[in-house]
Amino acid sequence: MINISMLLRSLTRSARWPALLTDSKLWPSVPLQSATRLLTGTSPSSILEYSRANLQFRSQERFFKRKIKAIYKRYSDIPDGIVVQGRHHVYFEEGGSVYRMGLVQGERNVEEVLRTDGEGHGEAILQRVRISPKEGTLAATLRCPGSADKDTRCLLVRLRGSPDPPKPLLTLDRVFSFEWATDEILFFTTVKGLRCHRVFRLDLSAAEPEITLVHEEQDPEFFVEVSSSRDRKVLTVNCSSKSSSEVWLIDCSTPLAPPRLVQPRLPGVLYHVEHRDQQLYVLANTAAGREYQLLRAPLACPSMGNWEPLFTPAPGTGLRDMELLRDHCVLAVRTPGGPLKLQTVPLADPTCVSTLQLPTWACAIETQPDRMTDSEGLRFLLSSPVHPPALFHYAPREHRLYVQKDSAGPPLPPYHTTRLEAPSQDGTMVPLTVFHACAWDDLKGVPLLLHVYGAYGLDLHMGFSPEKRLLLEEGWALAYCHVRGGGEQGLGWHQGGRLEGKQRGVEDLAACVQRLFDLGVSRPALAALAARSAGAVLAGALCNQHPHLLRAVTLQAPFLDILGTMLDPTLPLTIEERGEWGDPLAEPQYRDYIASYCPCHNITPQLYPSMLITAYEADGRVPLAGVQRYLQKLTAAIQAHVGSRSTPESEHTHPSIVLDLQPGGDHFGPEDFDLSLEEAARQIAFLYSELGMDGGGSRKRRR
Repeated sequence: MINISMLLRSLTRSARWPALLTDSKLWPSVPLQSATRLLTGTSPSSILEYSRANLQFRSQERFFKRKIKAIYKRYSDIPDGIVVQGRHHVYFEEGGSVYRMGLVQGERNVEEVLRTDGEGHGEAILQRVRISPKEGTLAATLRCPGSADKDTRCLLVRLRGSPDPPKPLLTLDRVFSFEWATDEILFFTTVKGLRCHRVFRLDLSAAEPEITLVHEEQDPEFFVEVSSSRDRKVLTVNCSSKSSSEVWLIDCSTPLAPPRLVQPRLPGVLYHVEHRDQQLYVLANTAAGREYQLLRAPLACPSMGNWEPLFTPAPGTGLRDMELLRDHCVLAVRTPGGPLKLQTVPLADPTCVSTLQLPTWACAIETQPDRMTDSEGLRFLLSSPVHPPALFHYAPREHRLYVQKDSAGPPLPPYHTTRLEAPSQDGTMVPLTVFHACAWDDLKGVPLLLHVYGAYGLDLHMGFSPEKRLLLEEGWALAYCHVRGGGEQGLGWHQGGRLEGKQRGVEDLAACVQRLFDLGVSRPALAALAARSAGAVLAGALCNQHPHLLRAVTLQAPFLDILGTMLDPTLPLTIEERGEWGDPLAEPQYRDYIASYCPCHNITPQLYPSMLITAYEADGRVPLAGVQRYLQKLTAAIQAHVGSRSTPESEHTHPSIVLDLQPGGDHFGPEDFDLSLEEAARQIAFLYSELGMDGGGSRKRRR
């Protein structure tokens, strides 16, 4: 399997005690230290009772937590755990342990094979599981909530002749990716400071386990990951930067031999490989416009000079996934029109390509593992932000799509998925996806929550979210803005919004918001924007340039001080991300350009939207110092604007600027279920308060 989004995400920046910076409506105006005590609950009761508005907000937060939890319970049967299929068993996670169950009819006994809460592991989170080819050994990575990458551990457990449950045979530290070559040989990468640059081989066949360094990447802009071909005959060492890549092959039949290079890296050339019947199938950006195409080369001579083009998707097509089956290559694509499709390329005759339209509501696809390496069918989950995952099976030989009955939980209330486009400032049409329960003509007075990302060539995340489902049922319209910088319309779409094109992403976002208003969807007083990580670059820039378009903004783990971060090469990811933002140290034009749109460096005294910023103290990808600099400048600008105001008081004169600072945690938020519910509930309660709505879903006039 080649999952483009997963490969890109490895290279990106992508516990509940909030602390207040400034807020004149929900909480009293008090010094930062006192405000922190106020919201953590460590202050005297007299301070806690000082703000009636704060108590109302907390009540709303508890209300929405119950509502979100009910949504989770309603769809509790949807697949959400780790499932791995071996030759004889299926392995799955349940309640902090890994179990297996026989695949043979009549052998349905369930046995525990790994306990993740064992000695020394605490409340560990299971991240990845790999079973050796003959099911002799299991390897799994665990991480404690809130820990740094150095606390990620890989446990190896013998599955035969071991205690019940088996005891770990070996523990490896700082493991990121890993794959079995044989039952006794495991290849793995280690991570340090968010950088993976070494590949090791573990040999369990000797009297004592032996670990050997087999590959080391010297260029700090490259990230190294180990993966396996679908037929499990070849392992690949993928070395990738933002603008080029290089792949080394490990033949599983001769795992002790040195890795073999497919094609040396070339500037601007990205490629990924799969294997089948002594042939390499290459996905490379060698088509017109530097877009991806499918090529083939003999395993014995895999360099670029032997790459034979098989299929080139239409311009503007975004590739989400590639699966190499026995006789077909199946590409999951997003066409310029928006909906997901499957494009099937017969390996015997690549000219006979067929296209299958997936359900129009589908926005995200996740392929499922198959225990049969030569299977000719493909299993995958389809979902959307408001539609829970449903399991489908595709038979390419018949060109038929089958859905598993009752795979999507209880019947869904009716809702609409509307796809449209917005003309950006330079005339480019920007895709928009809107989810709404009301008819289109009835959306004028509904609250609107917009979403944006627009970086690294990654699609805006559109998998199922119970919180978004709740908002839809409460009458909200949800809009997803597929701006340039993302990957929704191919590599060219990313190219148009990176480096000198970052301002285009801001213009695209503003065009999407204005387009919805022009079509009669909501209005600025009822509009909010949600973004996380690098999506905060566009959100923060929009607030600087067009603050009148929004009433409220929620930012999670936000990347806000791009210039300050990219000027410090000692920070994690600064060097790796020069291909996305530019190098302001080596090239002055990038310094000036980044400064022109950087949210932290363009704050001016004006009326800003209210903001809830959720940050994590242990976030290694986005420096907390940058978030603090942004907040200090923002609150000073708002105070200057309020102090110089000569216009009459309005209902939105004093925006709320709230920092929800979490101890521990990492860039991707809490892994604890209860804490994640609290975070989501707090964000929804904030939106309801700032948009002047009560917790029951009906709107009321702001005082």
